[in-house]
Amino acid sequence: MTADIDWGNLSFTYTTTDYNVRCYYRNGKWGELETSSSETINMHMAATCLHYGQEAFEGLKAFRGKDGKIRIFRMADNAQRMLDSADGVLMARVPVDLFMKACQKAVELNSRFVPPYGSGASLYIRPMLIGSGPKVGVSPADEYLFMVFVTPVGPYFKEGFKPTNLMITRQYDRAAPNGTGPFKVGGNYAASLASGKIAHEKGYSAVLYLDSREKKFLDECGPANFFGIKNNTYITPQSKSILPSITNKSLIQLAEDLGLKTERRPVPLEELETFEEVGACGTAAVISPVAKVDDLDTGKSYVFSKDGQPGPVSVKLYNKLRAIQNGEEPDKYGWITIVEG
Repeated sequence: MTADIDWGNLSFTYTTTDYNVRCYYRNGKWGELETSSSETINMHMAATCLHYGQEAFEGLKAFRGKDGKIRIFRMADNAQRMLDSADGVLMARVPVDLFMKACQKAVELNSRFVPPYGSGASLYIRPMLIGSGPKVGVSPADEYLFMVFVTPVGPYFKEGFKPTNLMITRQYDRAAPNGTGPFKVGGNYAASLASGKIAHEKGYSAVLYLDSREKKFLDECGPANFFGIKNNTYITPQSKSILPSITNKSLIQLAEDLGLKTERRPVPLEELETFEEVGACGTAAVISPVAKVDDLDTGKSYVFSKDGQPGPVSVKLYNKLRAIQNGEEPDKYGWITIVEG
């Protein structure tokens, strides 16, 4: 039985599902997985997640293939990234096997919400880790809650896999070098809300941030990593303040499979005008091709799509990645976990 949802018109927003999965860290150890149908959390008013930002989350997806099987993409990589985030803000580490077991259970319990093959939608999986123990002084909590909920989603950007416009402004930073930039913690996203609001008001889908120290290098697109294509090479920025995107990591491998060279290095702003194609990539967006980047401070525009269509390399990478996620092509890298449903 599948849920009664208009799968083709889903936006990237929260939709109620049947169950979520929870596990508590108390007295120095993790407990057993619990299943809940409640969409709320009872929390102490002095919980460290509310006062000192002890919070991390992940985002991954499950897809229903043409064969009817449900596939979760690169779950172990998300588990490892949450370990890194926990270390970054001194939270209890969620063991990889616990993380994966919880994600699989959440998908299985809500299998009727996995969108059908060909709908363009997917089941978004949101694992989260929060400091639930009370503290008044600035220090790590003694108790933590790990939780996984799921929700069916459409494309992150309303344009879907069609070129969209970005803006550059030097008035805002997403994260500082040697700060929390490489960790998937809520504070980084809170820092992007003001500039993101300005971007949307001006008709742009997102902000392309520059490095916060010198404003000379490209960083990332807020909710997604940046990549550029030129001279048969896939190029993506290297920076201490960039979240290591698992989708970007996947695209680098697939670009090499397609015969492209790949480079992860600092990318000067002036190099932007030399790219043949530009895109934003991440779990939510997969690939969002970029038509144009406007630098609001200098008035300069960088145009990458004049006909409103994504570039040929972006199309190949997008189709290749989606084919693996949907089970249409072999998973030779062990990225897929098949679950019952």
